[in-house]
Amino acid sequence: MALVHAFVLVVHHHRYLETPWAAWVVLVVMSVWTVVTTRAYADPARRTRRLLWADLAVSFGCLFATALAATPFYLTQAPPLSAYWFAGAALSVSVVLGRRGAIAVALAYGAADIALRTIMGAAITAATARGVVLLLLTGLVVGYMAHVAEQAEERFARAVALEARIRERERLARSIHDSVLQVLSLVRRRGDEIGGPAAELGRMAGEQEVRLRALITDAPDPSVAATTAPEAVPGSVDLRDHLRALESVEVTVSAPATPVVLAEHVVRELTAAVVAALHNVERHCPPGTRAWVLVEDEPDAVTVSVRDDGPGIPPERLERARAEGRLGVSQSVLGRVRDLGGSTEIHTAPDEGTEFEMRVPRQGA
Repeated sequence: MALVHAFVLVVHHHRYLETPWAAWVVLVVMSVWTVVTTRAYADPARRTRRLLWADLAVSFGCLFATALAATPFYLTQAPPLSAYWFAGAALSVSVVLGRRGAIAVALAYGAADIALRTIMGAAITAATARGVVLLLLTGLVVGYMAHVAEQAEERFARAVALEARIRERERLARSIHDSVLQVLSLVRRRGDEIGGPAAELGRMAGEQEVRLRALITDAPDPSVAATTAPEAVPGSVDLRDHLRALESVEVTVSAPATPVVLAEHVVRELTAAVVAALHNVERHCPPGTRAWVLVEDEPDAVTVSVRDDGPGIPPERLERARAEGRLGVSQSVLGRVRDLGGSTEIHTAPDEGTEFEMRVPRQGA
């Protein structure tokens, strides 16, 4: 469209041309270069800075060719021969080099227009300033939008790749579930039935089954991963990753589907408190006692509950342990949570198990 406009201006002001054939040669060069750049810029592999410098050289050359073809009076009636066609190169610079490149080309255009008018002895008018302002505005807008579009394209490409990996993981999970997990589950059950050395083998198979099952079921849902995942904050980690490492045949971890992001030191201390609670179950409960770790993510706090199906803790047991100097629960669990600004409630009764409910606030932890 800018090329057509340049033809219209030359035809309309043809009588002010000093060397008409030179003007038509310039228009032919502009036409050929339009075809070349249209095809070249459409191919990302050819969209190089070398092409960009050639585009600028041709554009400035056509601009200064006005001095060979037109009279000084021509510039009082119309812009240089390149007219608005020059903006194509300026916008290409804004796309490839960004906003700084757009500013540089706009200012260079202003300097070139002033130099051309000085060489031809023509008056410098407000049209020069208007041209610079228009190139600045369009170049900045196009450069910014090109940057935003490039970022969006990169994010979309990452999302597509992530979805492909998740689909492949789901396919592998189905295959593993139909073969490996069933075999491990069978080995665990038969080992428990046979007893003796086979029981230990069954226990090991059961732990591998739990870890493998957690590995193939923890993949995020691609439809919600991009919208529910919180912004990455330096020094923050996902509490789920640390607690899921504690899963075994006797320990089951249940956590939200979305990340539970807390400060790194909060996650470290909270995980240590959970480990201490589980160690208490292992030490004081009969073999085979089951334990469950539940994570609840609330807007103002995170609650982690550790519950077991053991015999429970007698009411005077904790006070007696504290009096005897055994501070496992009071310091390893209660103390850690208290230092984080949180609170711990212990619910227990004979033959009804024990539950540690640790609540840590998100702010001020």
